[in-house]
Amino acid sequence: MEIFRFFDAYSIRARLFPAIIAAAPALAALTLLISWKTFGLSSAIASFGILVLLFAIADFSRARGRSIEANLYKEHGMPSITLFRRNDPTIDAGSKDRYREFLAGKLGAAAPSPEEESASQAAADAFYSQCGVWLRQNTRDTKKFPILFGENVTYGFRRNLLGVKMPALWLNVTVVAVCAFILWRLSWDMETPLGSKTTVVLVVAAAHAAYMLLAISRNAVWDASRAYGRELILSCESFLVQPTSPARKTAVRKKAPKAEKTNSSP
Repeated sequence: MEIFRFFDAYSIRARLFPAIIAAAPALAALTLLISWKTFGLSSAIASFGILVLLFAIADFSRARGRSIEANLYKEHGMPSITLFRRNDPTIDAGSKDRYREFLAGKLGAAAPSPEEESASQAAADAFYSQCGVWLRQNTRDTKKFPILFGENVTYGFRRNLLGVKMPALWLNVTVVAVCAFILWRLSWDMETPLGSKTTVVLVVAAAHAAYMLLAISRNAVWDASRAYGRELILSCESFLVQPTSPARKTAVRKKAPKAEKTNSSP
């Protein structure tokens, strides 16, 4: 759709898609139960209205997701910090030592020694927080870091979808109540066009509720957050790998011009 050109890849997959999924039963009801032929809005006004609505939904989804994120970090800590700690075995100790040395050079600050980290984890975490900031700022090239970008999208998608989980379920209940009222007015006759469409909306609502209740959870968001944090730290490898220097070209020694023969006799 032309309207999606206003969103970047991350916004579409991590912000807009969760909002659309959250509103799926309502969107299904609008699509099936309303006769769009009766609307006389011009296409320009309709396109503008949809664009504004999509921006609003994406912003709401992001705001709710950030609130969930703050609570998770307060409870568990930020993965890009906790995975760097020496007492976390997720990444091997040798690799983390190399990463600390590299990032210390980039930050112009001394990396905490094992003794310093043992004495003050908070001071060590402050250094690891700076490391995370540097890595995030220097890994924004999605083509150079596609795996990291994919993990970031997955985390953002799950986080934002969890943020709108409860509003989505309440919206689901509302749609089901409206559909039940319509079927009641039709004397539960599902053979009519309106009755069959209403039944489809109820099926969508049931599948949507099952997905939101079973698949969307804090544990799923936390797993995605740790996967992203791990990949962010491992991105140090891309900076540590030195490009191989091209083979030196063998210098071609220029031949001295031949001396011209003279016609003089000895």
